[in-house]
Amino acid sequence: MVPLCNPTLSLPLRIPTKANNRSSNSIITNSASSSKRQRTTTTTSFSPFETRVSLIFALASQATSLSQRLIADVASETAKYVFPKRFESRTLEEAFMAVPDLETLNFKVLSRTDFYEIREVEPYFVAETTMPGKTGFDFNSSSQSFNVLAEYLFGKNTRKEKMEMTTPVITTKNPSDGVKMEMTTPVLTTKSEDPDKWKMSFVMPSKYGADLPLPRDSSVRIKEIPRKIVAVVSFSGFVNDEEVKHRELKLREALKSDRQFKIKEGSSVEVGQYNPPFTLPFQRRNEMALEVERKDE
Repeated sequence: MVPLCNPTLSLPLRIPTKANNRSSNSIITNSASSSKRQRTTTTTSFSPFETRVSLIFALASQATSLSQRLIADVASETAKYVFPKRFESRTLEEAFMAVPDLETLNFKVLSRTDFYEIREVEPYFVAETTMPGKTGFDFNSSSQSFNVLAEYLFGKNTRKEKMEMTTPVITTKNPSDGVKMEMTTPVLTTKSEDPDKWKMSFVMPSKYGADLPLPRDSSVRIKEIPRKIVAVVSFSGFVNDEEVKHRELKLREALKSDRQFKIKEGSSVEVGQYNPPFTLPFQRRNEMALEVERKDE
């Protein structure tokens, strides 16, 4: 007989194993859940110092990225002025002229002489405003009108959209009888029916076509300018009223001998200025234009 106190007896084998398994599984599960909670807490827990350090690094990275974009934008805009483009030159004076690498009007040269060229200019849209001064070349009135149009161009419109600048700035004088003629160039100053008032216009970027945002300033108006043929003469330096009168007379006189084109009735002189104020006088490109038509029309 085997003693009941014999340690080799397998009495535990008679205890139901199902309950033991449940208990064991429960212990393992609870242990795993506890371990998982512990691991999760350890992973997501940051000290206030670590949080501040992480925030500083994130802000520094964001600032660096923004600075790089700003530097790239500034460099791109600066390059348009530092590396200007040049027109085909007919004289030594024109050879020194340069213009910013900005969008300008599309035109086709129909004929050319030593003094002027005839261009057919594509249609375009302008934003215009009436100038407060009595001349298109008065500094104060020009600056005021330019700023009004610049505000529209750079976001003071119904879409709050910033549009690109174009060239040139055009000053247009209409005849005293009030016939109004607009030229085809990016920033246009046009004398209105009132002989003491002028109009300045910005030519709108061509990608918009007629789909332009409306101005928020009631003094700014949007207008479409049709296709035109113009006679153009270029010159350097700064523009003033006496220079304009002198060159207008010379251009009108020269066009009398043109075999194909004549000055259109009511045509008024228009002066285009391509360069920013800091450009040296001998590098500045100015253009004077009169609208013309074919003699057989």
